[in-house]
Amino acid sequence: MSDSRPDAVVVGAGVVGLTTGICLAEAGLATRVVAAAAPRETTSYAAGAMCGPVFVPADDHSGAREHASYDEFVALAATPGTGVHLCPGRFVAPADMPQPPEVYRPAGVRSLAADELPRGYGSGFFATLPCVDMPAYLDYLTARLAAAGGRIEMRRLGTLSDAAREAPLVANCAGLGARELVPDPTVHPVRGQHVVVENPGVDTLFMEPPLGAEWAGYIPHGDVVVLGGIAVEDDWNLEPDPAVADGILRRCIAVEPRFRDARIIEHRVGLRPGRPAIRLERDDVGATRVVHNYGHGGVGVMLSWACAREAVGLLTI
Repeated sequence: MSDSRPDAVVVGAGVVGLTTGICLAEAGLATRVVAAAAPRETTSYAAGAMCGPVFVPADDHSGAREHASYDEFVALAATPGTGVHLCPGRFVAPADMPQPPEVYRPAGVRSLAADELPRGYGSGFFATLPCVDMPAYLDYLTARLAAAGGRIEMRRLGTLSDAAREAPLVANCAGLGARELVPDPTVHPVRGQHVVVENPGVDTLFMEPPLGAEWAGYIPHGDVVVLGGIAVEDDWNLEPDPAVADGILRRCIAVEPRFRDARIIEHRVGLRPGRPAIRLERDDVGATRVVHNYGHGGVGVMLSWACAREAVGLLTI
């Protein structure tokens, strides 16, 4: 793309912004992604991340988004170099929590037998899902954007009006940055932290319901495994907390003892953009058509493709 005025500007280079930029560029629009942080410096880098399982019916609005994104990631898993792979895993719950009645595309989904449950869990099921190695995936998205003619510019925009002066179409995918950019005071940080370890031979994922401030979960990505997790509301700290890391390791070792001797490679911290609900709507600034696409909390990766395509539809209708 030349230095001439683009057709569309996307604010934010996390997974939602990059995906939205790709959808715009692949639709033939000259697209520029403007961001204060590079893709590998965003919260998206710190994500686990897995897509599914989908429990909501496809005819429900939120369910339709989940189903659509799930299908995109299944297709990406069949494409080399994306960082997406299909991974089998155990999903467990306490004894007093009922199992969901069905899972989208239930082939291969089955209830866990008693001897497959770790100590302290009462039920669970087995499923194979798309999992996303976020460093590799962000590199893939960046390359795909460039291949479609889009580009990334590293600079901070102070307001939406600044973005509106640069292009006739603007997609606001600023994540937590929308708190100041819009401004939207309902957007707040939900701190997450992961411990990345050398894979001791684990080839299945494990997840318990992330219903409180901390839980046990791990996702293997080839040579590494991402261990988690936590969710702390209104915590802006981006530095790894050793006590939190110890707790993550302790919970995961209780499920999979092989992590006890696994070499720690990296600590990742990210601030999820919490909001009472995802904001995906048109909100023009003067003569510029603006669509907001932010506030995804911990499901930004999962919903990225469906929300991006919906946002592009609103921009180009």
